[in-house]
Amino acid sequence: MPDDRLAHPRQQADLLLYRLYRLHTTAGRQIVQMCEGEFGMTRREWRVLSFVAEHEGVASSELAQHAMLDRARTSRTLTLLAEKKLIERRPKPSDRREVHMHLTEEGRRVYAAIAPRVAAYNSAMVDGLSLAERQQLDAVLDALQARAERLAPP
Repeated sequence: MPDDRLAHPRQQADLLLYRLYRLHTTAGRQIVQMCEGEFGMTRREWRVLSFVAEHEGVASSELAQHAMLDRARTSRTLTLLAEKKLIERRPKPSDRREVHMHLTEEGRRVYAAIAPRVAAYNSAMVDGLSLAERQQLDAVLDALQARAERLAPP
């Protein structure tokens, strides 16, 4: 019988979440170095900035869900991005308690400088896989995400 270390992990290094974390940490180092070294931005700030760019006008509460961060961390990150003049908060005219996020011109410039490099790194990561393997990996990741969401407490 073949070894099935995902279903029957024997040590920490066999655990799915640990293996994904190692991949994330190893691959993410280059992104972190670029963001911090060239743009003075943390990984979290990049994540939030990219979600604002991809969902222009998003409410801050909705942004926390998209970025998979709690509201307090999202709020702190938005404050830092606003201080760096990368995003601006605009209250909704009909309900000033609801605030929507928008990129500033500088935010657009930074996003335009980083996004293609992150996408190129992503492409380089999967370049050694065939199209069929990439499609299979994509489907497996979707299935694992759906399963994790079903297993999560309400």
